[in-house]
Amino acid sequence: MSQASHDGIAYSVHDAGRPSGRSWVLIHGAGAEHRFWPTELRQLASQRVLAPDLPGHGASPGPVAGSIVDSATRLRQWMSGLVTGPAILVGHSMGSALALEVALRWPEQVAGLVLVGSGIRLPVNPWLLEATADPAQLAQAVERITQWSFARQAPAALTRWVTERTMAAGPGVLHRDLAACDAFDSGARLPQLQLPTLVLCGQQDRMTPPPASVALAEAIARAEVEFIADAGHYVMLEQPAAVERRLRAWLERWFEPVQADPAQP
Repeated sequence: MSQASHDGIAYSVHDAGRPSGRSWVLIHGAGAEHRFWPTELRQLASQRVLAPDLPGHGASPGPVAGSIVDSATRLRQWMSGLVTGPAILVGHSMGSALALEVALRWPEQVAGLVLVGSGIRLPVNPWLLEATADPAQLAQAVERITQWSFARQAPAALTRWVTERTMAAGPGVLHRDLAACDAFDSGARLPQLQLPTLVLCGQQDRMTPPPASVALAEAIARAEVEFIADAGHYVMLEQPAAVERRLRAWLERWFEPVQADPAQP
């Protein structure tokens, strides 16, 4: 796995030596960056995996996009220079909204969707919207988000890391992300989707509770939903091995293996 930059967006890439193979794009959530996807998922064996820092997040310069549509348009532009053929988009929370938006607007560029901690809409608690806009309340808001985002038994070191990284996102980043989520609504358009879709949710998710995942899966023709025990909203950080197993099983059900490129060593 290596670090690179393209079109002003920093990203990690695994298996870059096989550019003709199927690509996965891992899209992080609000106030996050590519490392919110654990190494096990950024280094899926036999897969080409790209994990960008969205503009204004992580190592990517700003500005932060003001809406899900703007973010999805920027993501699609970045993908067009790196991805050959339709990609599998894997999005967490806000990232799932971006994945849905790209798939709805440019379905020819998407082979499948994995939507983690997602919903038809992504409404945000009004107090969180207000508090994240106020520097004096930001730390309290981030602490509350962390409390609501993990299972009760989550390791303290993990919750502390997420809190620290979210606080480091930069002035206004988390608030703009949450405002974009709050305005997102995919409901009327979901019947258009005809892509294999996996909806994943932690059983203890309080940010996007399990019923939201069920409703999302029921609204998409070829979707299935799975719940992962002992995990909350950050299910991929809490139970990376379980998430990886679900991804591989879904991949085997819906996709033919990618043949090795004879031109590659």
